[in-house]
Amino acid sequence: MRDNNDPRPLALLVTRNFPPLLGGMEKVNQHVLGALQLAWRTALCGPSGCAEYVTSHTKVMQSRVKPLSLFLAITLWRAFFLALRRKPEWVIAGSGLTAPIAWLAARCSGGRGAVYLHGLDIVAPSHVYQWLWLPFIRHCDLVLVNSANTANLAQSRGVRPGATHVLHPGVDLPAIDTEAARDFRLRQGFGQRPLLLSVGRLTQRKGLVEFVTKALPAIAARYPDVLLVVIGDEASDALHARAGSERERIFAAARMAGVEQNLRFLGRCDEPTLSAAYQAVDVHIFPVLELPGDVEGFGMVALESAAHGLPTVAFAVGGVPDAVLDGQTGTLVEPGNYVVLAESVIRQLAHPRKSAVIDACREFAAGKAWPVFGERLRSLLDLHHV
Repeated sequence: MRDNNDPRPLALLVTRNFPPLLGGMEKVNQHVLGALQLAWRTALCGPSGCAEYVTSHTKVMQSRVKPLSLFLAITLWRAFFLALRRKPEWVIAGSGLTAPIAWLAARCSGGRGAVYLHGLDIVAPSHVYQWLWLPFIRHCDLVLVNSANTANLAQSRGVRPGATHVLHPGVDLPAIDTEAARDFRLRQGFGQRPLLLSVGRLTQRKGLVEFVTKALPAIAARYPDVLLVVIGDEASDALHARAGSERERIFAAARMAGVEQNLRFLGRCDEPTLSAAYQAVDVHIFPVLELPGDVEGFGMVALESAAHGLPTVAFAVGGVPDAVLDGQTGTLVEPGNYVVLAESVIRQLAHPRKSAVIDACREFAAGKAWPVFGERLRSLLDLHHV
């Protein structure tokens, strides 16, 4: 069934990770849909409220995200119904969670199934998931992965190398706005203090509890007025969030380490404020942990940091090395080595950003801009179309 005014074939995206939910995976899937719209008619089976974030030309079917079992059951029915009626050429799962739905919908429509893997959806610590979900991922016609590390994880779980392709998440490349950066410092009362920045939902994997305990005291000893600015909310919608407040755990750790005066939470910020923050601070820190059954698939905030000309100091964990070009857009540190991590931050604070650093960061980010992401996605779908 095709729109008489648009003879193009249909592509169906099936995902729980889509706005209004927040996070890197949600942003990626929003751009997946946008990239598909340039070559296909599009449909989306997603979370409640997602219709507000797509164009009117996209067919949208929404399901409440909690409980998860209800989301999966309703989305399966709706995707199956839509696939039977509209015969999509491609059915794409926005993560491993919806891979079984995408595969079944593709088979019933005579189309092809693809899945975009983000890392955690390969190593999720669930026997049911490993037993039931992974076979569907293995049988998808195309397996897109967000980093080389995720590709290795997928292939270690039996995903065919020939079906696996790295598709790095993209980034917007904003204009440099020094006035916005000055205004940010002025509004927040930061003055000329050395500023470190952490961006993202507050989860255990981001490693801020350990950072304020094991690295921030050494940095504050060298720069007593240094301030760690944390932008991001509690990960209340995350499937693997631990109980309790991560913000309170971070603040308690800072208090125990005697650096609570060097910590400031700004919560969730709008895009202009976040962009100004990236340009106003001195270093972006990304002290991600290696956790059993959890993994940092890529590290979009490190790429966003580079797009603003801001270098990142990070642990070389998971897919982070794909998002940080060591020695040019930042410094990668052996996981768990907080002494070297602190020394790297101190060294960066001693040498404020220069035009050469800003240019190197932005050149790297430009090679991964969202239009580049879209072109590669469409070329991979064309390559695997039969």
